[in-house]
Amino acid sequence: MTEPPAPAREPSVVELHGVRRTDDYAWMRDAERVLPHLSAERAYYEAATEHLHHLRGELVTEMSGRMPVTDWSVSWRRGAYVYCTRTDEGNEYTRYLRRPLPAPESEDWQVVLDENALAGDHFELGLFEVSPSGRVLAYSVDTSGDELYTLRFRSLDSDQDLPDVIERTYYTGAWSADDSTFFYTVPDEMYRPFQVWRHVLGTPESSDVLVWQEDDQQYELTVDATRSGEWIVIATANRTTSEVWVIPTASPSAPAELLWPRRIGVECEVDHAPGPAGGSWLAVSNDAAVEFQLLSRPVVDGSWTTRVAESADRLVAVHALRSHVVLEYRRAAAPLLAILGPESHVELVPDGPAASIRLSRLESIDIETLTVVTESLTQPPSWWSVDLVSGARTLLKSKPAPGYDPSAYVDERRWLPAPDGVLVPVTLARRSDVALDGTAPCLLYGYGAYESCLWPEWDPALPSLLDRGVVYAVAHVRGGGEGGRTWWRDGHLVAKQNTFGDYLAVADGLADGLVDGARLATRGLSAGGLLQGAVFSQRPSRWRAVVAEVPFVDVVTTMLDASIPLTANEWDEWGDPRKVEEFAWMLAYSPYDNMPAAGSRPDLLVTGAVHDPRVMVREPAKWVAALRASDPAWGPRCVFRVETGAGAHVGPSGRYAHLHYEAEIYAWLLDRLGVIPPPSLRP
Repeated sequence: MTEPPAPAREPSVVELHGVRRTDDYAWMRDAERVLPHLSAERAYYEAATEHLHHLRGELVTEMSGRMPVTDWSVSWRRGAYVYCTRTDEGNEYTRYLRRPLPAPESEDWQVVLDENALAGDHFELGLFEVSPSGRVLAYSVDTSGDELYTLRFRSLDSDQDLPDVIERTYYTGAWSADDSTFFYTVPDEMYRPFQVWRHVLGTPESSDVLVWQEDDQQYELTVDATRSGEWIVIATANRTTSEVWVIPTASPSAPAELLWPRRIGVECEVDHAPGPAGGSWLAVSNDAAVEFQLLSRPVVDGSWTTRVAESADRLVAVHALRSHVVLEYRRAAAPLLAILGPESHVELVPDGPAASIRLSRLESIDIETLTVVTESLTQPPSWWSVDLVSGARTLLKSKPAPGYDPSAYVDERRWLPAPDGVLVPVTLARRSDVALDGTAPCLLYGYGAYESCLWPEWDPALPSLLDRGVVYAVAHVRGGGEGGRTWWRDGHLVAKQNTFGDYLAVADGLADGLVDGARLATRGLSAGGLLQGAVFSQRPSRWRAVVAEVPFVDVVTTMLDASIPLTANEWDEWGDPRKVEEFAWMLAYSPYDNMPAAGSRPDLLVTGAVHDPRVMVREPAKWVAALRASDPAWGPRCVFRVETGAGAHVGPSGRYAHLHYEAEIYAWLLDRLGVIPPPSLRP
């Protein structure tokens, strides 16, 4: 197939707020009709990238060579058992194991769940909740990528699944104290978790009781148990507002009690600290605190008081232990942990400005040490045991990376000015023998939405870029959360253009003497795909190549379409185009509504998946078709990798399948950047 597909153009005119918009490809919302076109797109992608087959194989060999054949996780405690995970040679997925406490090294591990035995072409584990006694596992799986999970229950005495099966659930849930009852969430037709149900083991699903229902389309429900095991927490929230109800785990049929009332613009996440008279509630909230504060109140007859006041650091989460409290913060575009004790205060910071630190799995309140993980773009993760009182660290494990020498690479943090003078943090990684002197090619990555953070993480695929002399950069632009709540506010809704302006300014700053501006590529996924679409449209000449993965690019149309999953819940992030002012700012940057001029475009790789419930495959399909139609001479330089079988929003789920996917992306990028010789010159 030498020419890209040319789908039919069937103009559909929509008028809103006095603006007429013509959509030539609105017909692609017909899922059955568009399938042959998507298959043709995949065929063109395969043909256009066939010459990269050998390079892909090289990359897969390199990447998989940095992964241990067999690997054990650091263990964690839950109830009377210690748990861990294990991956084995040739297996795509994980096995969950356990043994009773105390756990001598000679004790055999029990296989609790083997994901490989459950997986098909795709696999995602939703729930993994062991009952308080340790006798029953509640687990849920998605084998298509549509994020609709089948909930099952397994007897850990017999290692057999029980007859109880519940289809089409979401991935939050919690046990009652006596193992008899399980609370779970159910999505509506728009994939919004809107109901909490109560299931009694051994009874039919038809007997399940509806506990809570959220009718407001802008809110989603979650249900969890506190780490103390004493409370079920039902939270209903959107991007900016929360409401919390609680039920004692000892009385699962009791009515829910209101703990935190709904007030527009006020958020709250809670945990329970056990103690005399029922202990206390802890809440991280922005009530009268832009960057959030820690509040507490007695469980019995109490009112909320400030325990840790707001500071310049963004308070993110609270975790109550038996005698200590662990807090998660963001400070100066880096993560931070704090351990508060009766007479101690310990701060845990990353090992450098371009590194990260995070909690490992934490499922018990009765611990004397905390397990944390440190890593960076160039340093594989290490797990540390941290004394709760002194903060002293003991190394538990460093992730094996065969053949990889961290000393051959360097990472660093730079701050580059945005158009309004704000300094944007950028994390860089490169080989130590590659200079930042304006001669090396560069791949820039970004996201910039939902107050999400791109903390540095080691990836066994990345050295394959770095070893070929490519500099890797991550732009922590506004709209993300690295700079706190204010950083997000300054990059969403009416301020969304700041996200794109920051990113373009970072690209310009890198090209100004640090990397080769003529060989600058960019990549992003989902909302990061929107970022790629926007900077592709606004400054096409800035880029040599663009990778837009499952991009959210038809902003106005999507946010007007009530039939699309999660639309109403997204209005607090992007805006509601039914309102004329919000329509105007969204239309101004929507990539599908702003085609770049013909003749100056970079090469473009777009991805999509038929089963993706977050970005409908028609969005990237329409964008690709419209881009090619608006610049036919450039059209063959645009390829669309569409997954027509099982596949998720974030790509292949298996660890080896993911490496093959990364090898495809890397091979295309290296080819576009001219880092490899042309096919005719390769041996």
